[in-house]
Amino acid sequence: MAAPDHSACLDHAALDRLMPLHLDVGPDGVIRHVGPTLAKVAGGAALERAAFFDHFELRRPKGLTNIAALTDTPPRALRLRLTAPREVAFTGVATRLTDGGALINLSFGIGVVDVVRDHDLTSTDFAPTDLTVEMLYLREAQTAAMDEWRKLSERLAGARDAAEERAFTDPLTGLNNRRTIDKVAAELIGAREAFSLMLVDLDYFKQVNDALGHPAGDDVLRTVATVLREETRRNDVVCRVGGDEFAVLMTGVCETTLAKEIAGRILLRLEEEITVAGGMARVSASIGITASCLYPVARIEDMMRDADMALYRSKNAGRSQYTFVTKDQVDRRGQDTVF
Repeated sequence: MAAPDHSACLDHAALDRLMPLHLDVGPDGVIRHVGPTLAKVAGGAALERAAFFDHFELRRPKGLTNIAALTDTPPRALRLRLTAPREVAFTGVATRLTDGGALINLSFGIGVVDVVRDHDLTSTDFAPTDLTVEMLYLREAQTAAMDEWRKLSERLAGARDAAEERAFTDPLTGLNNRRTIDKVAAELIGAREAFSLMLVDLDYFKQVNDALGHPAGDDVLRTVATVLREETRRNDVVCRVGGDEFAVLMTGVCETTLAKEIAGRILLRLEEEITVAGGMARVSASIGITASCLYPVARIEDMMRDADMALYRSKNAGRSQYTFVTKDQVDRRGQDTVF
């Protein structure tokens, strides 16, 4: 007794729902119908009524050139590649139809992620029971998780950068702080780049605080910070290193002419009246300057100490002036460390 023919129960509409990546190929090798997802990926109009072997390269098993030979072989996974109008790799399985044609059901195999991305496929392009749907959900969840991780990483990086900036910034004036001097000086010393260090200490600042209050003192400090920014070069590092003490690290400067010019401008500006909370205030500054080229081996702590001593020589000489550390002074100290 012949086996019953059930093919009539599965028209193309039913096959489209169950196997959206199928091909119905006639016994003459002409493609009679293309599943909707395969049509979307390959261009159905170009495939239907075209010769199967004109558009598909059979990679395994090799050597088959007709549909009968394709379905005569024992059931096995096919490896084939769509060559036109687009190139897409597939795995598949073929079964013979009662009229001698073949029903070939395809899948994208391990290349599914790339195909889904390249052709904007969604879960509706696959049979509900296809494991690809589960994989798409997992991929979507992974993408969402990676997006959240990236956003979290960016927030953490931003928070780290902000914390690092706070760690190197004086909150009152917005200038760099003492830690910045140490960091930048270490970098310059390591690179054997010349620099000069200027320490600026305000004169009469205590009198401003006593007479006008601490808010007025804060106004003075902010004004001094502005003056130092404006009277130094863009690549100089300006810091507040103490209550009313500031430092300027002048990169590439190891001779006195430019340092004198900058120090002179700062002194003149700081002798001007400053508008503060509660009235007007007057201060001046005493400055001490040293340069890395004075030392056989540079260390910032030695330079800070020498510049501070020079600063107090300025104060003792009458204030509102600058004093340079000299090579003789460094040598007389018998210092064997410094730049």
